[in-house]
Amino acid sequence: MRKYTIFLDSKRCIGCHACEIHCKTKNRLPVGPFLCEISHKPLVSVKGVPKTMFHFRSCYHCEEPFCVPVCPTGAMQKREDGIVFVDQVKCIGCMACVGACPWGIPQYNPETGKVVKCDYCLDRVDQGLKPACVTKCTTHALKFVEFKEIQ
Repeated sequence: MRKYTIFLDSKRCIGCHACEIHCKTKNRLPVGPFLCEISHKPLVSVKGVPKTMFHFRSCYHCEEPFCVPVCPTGAMQKREDGIVFVDQVKCIGCMACVGACPWGIPQYNPETGKVVKCDYCLDRVDQGLKPACVTKCTTHALKFVEFKEIQ
């Protein structure tokens, strides 16, 4: 079975946040909750030349996710291909998954009263497409690949 991940080529990333914008647009999210984020690392000197580094943070879709077993309604689920997602119909917004995730990935959406997290745009993946953040990355720094390709 295929297992997927989003890989960032940090040499190509310019920190434009197009990934975040298209993620929020596709998922109709308000300002605030995020499914992925680009964070800036402080300026560092590389051979005397200042350089800013960027870090892409999204759900890790853990082999044994902490968020799934704590969900009282079964809304937080993991597919056979390793993608962890929230069934919005079953989610009651209790935020047990938010507290269970050591990386703080699931986020509470105050507009819906439910939890959201990156699911690699399941609807797109099921159609053979890439997640919105990857498709709209202006510098092609994000790649949607099989996990084994980056090991």
